[in-house]
Amino acid sequence: MRKPRIQQRTERRISAALRLVLVAVLLLAQIALVIVLSDLLMQRMALAYTVLQVLAGVVAVRIWSRPGATSYKIGWIILVLFVPVVGLILYLLWNGDRQSKRLSLKKLAPIEEPCAQQEISRTNLERLRQTSPQWYSVANYLSSKGFPLYRNTEVTYLPTGEAYLNDMLERLEQAQRFIFLEYFIMAEGEIWDRLSYILCNKSRMGVEVKLIFDDFGSMMRMPNEKVQTLLDAGVEVKVFNPVHHYVNRLYFNYRDHRKITCIDGDTAYTGGANIADEYANLIVRFGYWKDCGIRLEGEGAWGLTREFLHMWERMNGQTYHEYDYYRPVHRAMTQGFCQTVVDGPDDNPENAAEDLFLQLISRARQTVYITTPYLAIDEPMLRALCLSADSGVDVRLIMPGIPDHKFAYLVAESYFAELLAHNVKVYTFTPGLVHGKTVMADREIAFVGSVNMDYRSFQLHFECGEVLYNVPAIETLLEDMDGTLAQCEPITPQRLAKRPFWRRALGTLLRLFAMWM
Repeated sequence: MRKPRIQQRTERRISAALRLVLVAVLLLAQIALVIVLSDLLMQRMALAYTVLQVLAGVVAVRIWSRPGATSYKIGWIILVLFVPVVGLILYLLWNGDRQSKRLSLKKLAPIEEPCAQQEISRTNLERLRQTSPQWYSVANYLSSKGFPLYRNTEVTYLPTGEAYLNDMLERLEQAQRFIFLEYFIMAEGEIWDRLSYILCNKSRMGVEVKLIFDDFGSMMRMPNEKVQTLLDAGVEVKVFNPVHHYVNRLYFNYRDHRKITCIDGDTAYTGGANIADEYANLIVRFGYWKDCGIRLEGEGAWGLTREFLHMWERMNGQTYHEYDYYRPVHRAMTQGFCQTVVDGPDDNPENAAEDLFLQLISRARQTVYITTPYLAIDEPMLRALCLSADSGVDVRLIMPGIPDHKFAYLVAESYFAELLAHNVKVYTFTPGLVHGKTVMADREIAFVGSVNMDYRSFQLHFECGEVLYNVPAIETLLEDMDGTLAQCEPITPQRLAKRPFWRRALGTLLRLFAMWM
């Protein structure tokens, strides 16, 4: 007898929860063993423990001398110095250099563009220099990092998660040659059922369908049988860095946080929304879920397609055609330029997304509008925001009114007083959760993608996004931001002063360990 759908879903969630609990228990057991051994070492082998303390001091100096975010380094230094045995072991297992090297990804050079395409990108850069010299240096910097500049691309801004997902599903139904998807979260539900039906149907029709999802992001919400349904229909599926039980294989930070959809070469999507019902407000989790994304049609779609193919090949995936097969066929004769940006922990300490944000903030002359669900930034980013606002730029930061991660929001709050003191305007979205990740400067340039303003996005995760230069969609983005601000409540010094002392103290403390949140 077939079980009711609700019962099936409940059983699957229980199974996923038990898996997560098992991973947590085994992890804690391993850490507890290390702590016990540390205590025995301290009690019975004082000389050896003293040597470890000295070694911890040496490691702390090495951590401080390495390039990278200051707060990230301070978190490790505190752990290593105060609990040297545990700290040293965890540092050896979990520090960025070693862990990123153990990720099950091939080290491949970016897909090289033909000489003709490189020349087109250089021509586009020169055109941008002539029309928008203020932002030419941003595009030129990204180009030097291997991200071509595209024109002839129709950009459509999609102001909500439901608009993004519904538009994407409609276009997927029209796919004729290939479909590529790469997402942090894929969860069973109404959106998934519609997507799965399309993918299976298209695959049976001969369309090349490839899918990547992150195991950590999806493991509580994507049953194995749902994946098996795709595999049975011929869909190719890759799971990014499966979660393991062992402390040296637990990659809780190095995740694939990208959101990419590519269709037939001519169309691509990116933004903040994952494949789950809450992003389309079909279920309510944190009030109204305010997300966004963009659709690219034309030459610029290749940027996201290229990055998907690069990740697919790094995960030992196979492609069946030359790269030219996946390139756009049609061009859209429109105004402006666009540029795909990706980054990941194996690019550290250089981080294209963080450097991009710094340039957008520091080069703005009139306005900087930012939406982000999280705020955990290092001193250079904080300083850039403050200097820009002190220079007379209208800097506005829009954050959730109902946060999805309470501790992360306490960290964000720890920055508010300093930001307000330097004329940065901070707002909270009263209807619910702002999850879109956008930066708009001077109504001329904007970023839309998966990058949050926190350490995890800048240093620890694989991210993506699109930089837009003088495209009409920027005006649509501005209108959406203005509409969002109309539903926001400003943060004031008086409002901050009313917070209880424990909340302020805890936020300041958690700020030191934001890399693990």
